[in-house]
Amino acid sequence: MTTITSLQNPRVKETVRLRDRRHREKQGRILIDGARELARAVDSGVRMLEMFVCEPLCTSRESQRLLAWLPECGAEVFRVTESVFEKLNFGHRAEGVLGVAEMPRRRLEELPLPERPLVAVLEGVEKPGNVGAVLRSADAAGLSALIVADAWTDLYNPNAVRASLGTVFTMPVCAATSVDTLDWLRRHQLAIYAARVDGSVPYTRVDYRGPTAIVLGSEAEGLSAAWSGDDITPVRLPMVGAADSLNVSAAAAVLFYEARRQRG
Repeated sequence: MTTITSLQNPRVKETVRLRDRRHREKQGRILIDGARELARAVDSGVRMLEMFVCEPLCTSRESQRLLAWLPECGAEVFRVTESVFEKLNFGHRAEGVLGVAEMPRRRLEELPLPERPLVAVLEGVEKPGNVGAVLRSADAAGLSALIVADAWTDLYNPNAVRASLGTVFTMPVCAATSVDTLDWLRRHQLAIYAARVDGSVPYTRVDYRGPTAIVLGSEAEGLSAAWSGDDITPVRLPMVGAADSLNVSAAAAVLFYEARRQRG
């Protein structure tokens, strides 16, 4: 296990660059910060390339489990000082272990679908924390897959990974254009329900029990014109207070659990 003590170490600098989407895409690698998130990535078969460890900070159960796994991880392992780990660490939870992994790449055609799929589509969502929060709700409600369409942020932004609690690695997910996503949904004959502030149908008045897609847009822009058509049902959530809309992650949770309730 190589020890790194310098903040100027090239490996450290290269890893810090992975906070930026351009460098993630260029390198085909992602930064996974947090013991629970790392454990879920590992359990899901994500290929780890490098591991950075600060043993004095490894006090949680998940951190200890990852330490025990390191000899068989197949990744290059570096022991780092607390100051170096602080530079590498993205969030506020310093759990002593951080990984660099090969970026998972899945296309729409590779999404596995059960007999009665329940799919979420997020179009144009800007904030990675919202993407992660929606993923967390989708996982909890047992959705089949999540697609980010025309994304302003990517699925593997460290904030999205953290906000998802690592469920971005346990759920079937992919990114695509809105046009390709809509074509894919139609080919698989999913009923499409688009959440809109001006939707004509209350969200509880539709049937989510068959093959279904729930589509949500950004808080700033809503859904694009692509999500209008005779085969797309615009649904709304009641807003009885002063606010005219919910945070996209809150709206997603309401819709996902209504679908779950109907499906038993």
